[in-house]
Amino acid sequence: MCADLQSKQLAAREGYLTVENAELYYREIGQGQPVIILHGGPDFDCNYLLPDMDRLADSFRLIYYDQRGRGKSAGNVRPEDVSIASEIEDLESVRGYFKLEQAVVLGHSWGGLLAMEYAIRHPQRVSHLILMNTAPASHDDYLLLRQDRRKRAAADVEELKARSSDIKYQAGDPDTVAEYYRIHFRATLRRPEHLERVIQSLRRSFTKEGILKAREIEEQLMNETWLSSEYNLLPKLRRLSTPTLVIHGDYDIVPVECAAHIAQALPGARFVVLRECGHFSYLECPDKVRKEIADFLDNS
Repeated sequence: MCADLQSKQLAAREGYLTVENAELYYREIGQGQPVIILHGGPDFDCNYLLPDMDRLADSFRLIYYDQRGRGKSAGNVRPEDVSIASEIEDLESVRGYFKLEQAVVLGHSWGGLLAMEYAIRHPQRVSHLILMNTAPASHDDYLLLRQDRRKRAAADVEELKARSSDIKYQAGDPDTVAEYYRIHFRATLRRPEHLERVIQSLRRSFTKEGILKAREIEEQLMNETWLSSEYNLLPKLRRLSTPTLVIHGDYDIVPVECAAHIAQALPGARFVVLRECGHFSYLECPDKVRKEIADFLDNS
């Protein structure tokens, strides 16, 4: 399997597309129905999804991109210029660049929130919506996530607080930040090799400058979404008719209730909770994820 994944990576097509005040890095692989993949974070880039998400490339045309100001799309981007509006405009530019009348939009974690925001604004451009281990869709559910985290992993929360006060962490030292995320994700990645795989994928992208810029962008986007007491996508989701698949893990770092609220709001959404699976279902439960996505796209 590893050899297969490596060969698929070599076959990937990479490049940049120009948008207002930025250049977005993209990576395209596979053939078939186009799927635009939105990475999480919001301070990460698409590198952590690789090569495991590429397992879908033998059936679908996967289009990844680094969101503005992160990863290889950092360029000369100013953090204060990144907003939900610019994120939506960038996603629309990606769709237009690849000349897609419609596309499947798959969002992982934070990417799920971005996918929902895009579908609300451009429902005619989204043929299918796939929310994989999605982030919460409202301020209230973000608070639920934080409360659940404190209850389920109180020791981790305290250790993370201590780590975040470390001078090296605050300065964006890549190794220190990688260790921070090792603690952050260890409760949701129960197999050590999976945790190591995710941390090493993140670490490959980390630079001091990139970390500090992405951290500012994350703060901007969080202030605009979860940290605003009025933020709530659920009423808007109820007006969508886009076929939707919500995939979640039973020990996801995001409580299952948050994903359930989204699935309940979206008319006719298919809601799947994968057993023995955490926040990185494409890595932890690849066969189940493939089957659910294939069945969903074949039958909707």
